[in-house]
Amino acid sequence: MILRNLELLWQDPVTFILFLAVSLGALVPAITVHEFSHALVATRLGDDTPRSLGRLSLNPLVHLDLMGSLMLLFVGFGWGKPVPVNAWAFGRNALRSMSLVALAGPVSNVLFAIVLAIPFRAGLVPWPFSAEAQLFGSTVSYLAGYALFTGILFNLLLAVFNLIPVAPLDGSKVLPGLLPKRLGRSYYRLERWGPGILMAVIGMDIFFGTRLLFRFLGPPVNFLSGVVVGHPVF
Repeated sequence: MILRNLELLWQDPVTFILFLAVSLGALVPAITVHEFSHALVATRLGDDTPRSLGRLSLNPLVHLDLMGSLMLLFVGFGWGKPVPVNAWAFGRNALRSMSLVALAGPVSNVLFAIVLAIPFRAGLVPWPFSAEAQLFGSTVSYLAGYALFTGILFNLLLAVFNLIPVAPLDGSKVLPGLLPKRLGRSYYRLERWGPGILMAVIGMDIFFGTRLLFRFLGPPVNFLSGVVVGHPVF
């Protein structure tokens, strides 16, 4: 994201500011929809905690996590402010319900990406990196295509990254719901190690250029992008 395009700031500041504005315009709705979907599904399954804390809302200010937003903007993977959920409110189906609540966020981002892909699929806007856009597209159509592309990219990155089964990401709640109950409960006990593992991998990517997460996220994001819009994003 920004770190990969930082040289643009010195070469063409106007283009960099435009790139930053488009990135923010894609980032905020992606995180908002993701976290709102967690709150919505939790509420529908019987937990009123998200509603009581004001998280059943499409107001971005209640969902944005500063560090997670900066990570997504600068590096390309990140998170929103976690939605508090009371597992006891789900009764005997707690593991399954927690899994559905966790899955709601990534699924909503994929659905959002599908909606953003409609202008491409309908031929209303050219894919910004196609020969057609480069040779015949107007500035307005190119900017519209690039904005939609950025929205698709952020939504798919947010979906795939959050499905990694490591706490505090959504995948750490999805997986136990798919396992037999005994294994699911055992997996939950490993949660305390998740943040340390995740930050170590992110730190290696940032400071040592290992690109471990990119190698892991790139193929599924490109696959989903191919399905959603017919083009890879990387």
